[in-house]
Amino acid sequence: MNKKLFKNTYVLYGIVCFLLFFVPLILKDDPFYINKSSTYICLGLLAVSLSISWGYTGILNLGNAVFFGLGSYCMAMSLKLKTDAVHTGSGGLPDFMVWNNVEKLPWFWEPFHSLTFGIMAGIFVPVLLATILGFFIFRGRIAGVYVAIITLAVMIVVYLLIMDQQRFTGGFNGITDLFVLRMGDLEFDAYGSSSYYLILLVMTVVLFISLLITKSRAGLIFQAIRDDENRVRFLGYSVGTYKTAAMCVSAAIAGIAGMLYTIVMEFASPTFLAVPLSLSIVIWCAVGGRQSLMGSFLGAIIITAGQGFLSESETFLHTWTLVMGLVFILSVLFLPKGLAGAFDKLTK
Repeated sequence: MNKKLFKNTYVLYGIVCFLLFFVPLILKDDPFYINKSSTYICLGLLAVSLSISWGYTGILNLGNAVFFGLGSYCMAMSLKLKTDAVHTGSGGLPDFMVWNNVEKLPWFWEPFHSLTFGIMAGIFVPVLLATILGFFIFRGRIAGVYVAIITLAVMIVVYLLIMDQQRFTGGFNGITDLFVLRMGDLEFDAYGSSSYYLILLVMTVVLFISLLITKSRAGLIFQAIRDDENRVRFLGYSVGTYKTAAMCVSAAIAGIAGMLYTIVMEFASPTFLAVPLSLSIVIWCAVGGRQSLMGSFLGAIIITAGQGFLSESETFLHTWTLVMGLVFILSVLFLPKGLAGAFDKLTK
């Protein structure tokens, strides 16, 4: 294929999205593998969110999973309130509230009777948290490892809060027994191709919007801040405002990924905003190429699919974590810009 075609980013992204369209056909509509493929795309979108803040703006957010988890819980709350009566207590109370002797649905649950509100909350609740964090972190010109520590600490606080408030959040068990997402006459079965194509459609739209942002004036300023923050400040730009904006964009994408993940997994869990997932996102971006949206996306898919394959293999059943660790070490040593960097070299 002509190398000039590879240099056309929009065409390349379009080709990848188009090829993903045929996955259910290749898998012959196998419910198990279609479900797994859907989860991989959701996690790929999550990696894209970190690429915006870390790869393009230089903000290493070690608490990125908190945005993903909040989006997941917002969707789960809406779907939980639509479950069949057998899964709820008297008056439509979620089952875990009945077990914890809650007599009335809490006020902050009431708006989630509306699926539209749940979807909007899944985007704007993470954005609100990102705005608050950005205001306090970047207003004080905190940078580098200190940002990573603060975001990690905030994620742990939210995680512990959800675990502690079991009567309202389901605690360790999370929110389970969710209603199947329905929009009009369409039903999105977690193990069917309908959910896969919904996720693929949302992913494609978000991916291209993210690409447009990175190519815009704001995106160029993001990258300038990453390369030399002081120079951007001397040119008269509000570095704190742009950093906050980058974090908000990242939070919105992570929230969307969390909502889609809940549709596929059919539950929301506190593990969705725990430290292991947040560190995994960093690894996905590093392997795929943190300065490339598509590189981060494919890095997440390759790593998570590899983990799934190795952990289910009898040969690597007890050693798959070592194998994945070796892959990460080799990629850092020999591919400092990830798979995307290697691809760029091949197409020059």
